[in-house]
Amino acid sequence: MNRIDWIIVRRLASNVGLTLVVLFGIVLLVESLNTTRFAALSATGGAPLALTAVALAAARWIIDTLPLTFLVGTVAGLLNLQATREMTVIKASGRSVWRVMIVPLAVTLAGGVLVTLLVDTAVIQFNRTLSPSSTTSGEVGRSGTLWLDEQQGDVHYILEAGYVNPSGTALGSVNVFLMEAPRDRIEAATAELVGNEWVMAQATRYRSNEMPEAMTDFRLPTARTAGDMRARIASIKDMTVWELAGSLAARLTDSRERAETETRFLRLLALPLTLCGSLVIAFAFTAGYRRTNKYGGAVLYGIVLGVLVYVVTEMAGRAGGAGVMHPVIAVAGPAVVAIVIGVTVLLNREDGRT
Repeated sequence: MNRIDWIIVRRLASNVGLTLVVLFGIVLLVESLNTTRFAALSATGGAPLALTAVALAAARWIIDTLPLTFLVGTVAGLLNLQATREMTVIKASGRSVWRVMIVPLAVTLAGGVLVTLLVDTAVIQFNRTLSPSSTTSGEVGRSGTLWLDEQQGDVHYILEAGYVNPSGTALGSVNVFLMEAPRDRIEAATAELVGNEWVMAQATRYRSNEMPEAMTDFRLPTARTAGDMRARIASIKDMTVWELAGSLAARLTDSRERAETETRFLRLLALPLTLCGSLVIAFAFTAGYRRTNKYGGAVLYGIVLGVLVYVVTEMAGRAGGAGVMHPVIAVAGPAVVAIVIGVTVLLNREDGRT
């Protein structure tokens, strides 16, 4: 990285950072308007806990809208370079826009990887520490109780567990309601997922008009895997990239859960590529030479295109999560299209061909 590259990266980074700070402040203000949640958290752990929770919620918003925010910040940085004629001097030195864009692309790629692997993970972990109940979904209620309704062959039962291990393979305070006659009820202190069975080392069977019967090594068949359980006890959006990878590696049998998990996992992995698409679009619409400093139309086109790409990305992500579209196409498609559009515009404006 030479001095010119350093100037460009520093100018773009400062404007992107300023944009993120401004948006973070706005989202922070919006989140603080939820007075009910703020009061509940303040009663639990005081004002510091409530403020931290609000800040973490705002951080999640920033990460979710990062491609669009990054586009706006990059456009502002390039306009700054144009207004001071620094971009004109850089091009006059013999550097093409392609050469100018190489180092910012590399920095953007590295920053996207950092956000995916570290920043997003840290925000989720802190949010989980402050409000564990907010990360539960599916069959897990606010109280932490798990309900499973399953039928395997002739065995139909509803399982209730008062405690669920984060791995999803160990349960505590278990009650099993057998739905077939004579409708027995099974109580057990613990249950573990071993292979395709829930294994209860010590259990008690309750049957109408009969004395309770103690049992050992009681087993119930199940089609759920460790990956299924991990996906069901936590909200997909509140799982880190490492946990998503673990769920996929644990063989998800539920097609809906697998589609949601795979789409979320690939979206995190594709974040660097999406940010690169935003950078290319910003360069395509604002890095060109102008005799005057009137860039209103170019900026408007760039931001509108960025918003369009963001909306398409969200819609494709929902389609991938619902299983309507293959997750790889749903995630990589919008990012690749954004890069292709940006490169096409640059070729037309800089090299005079498409």
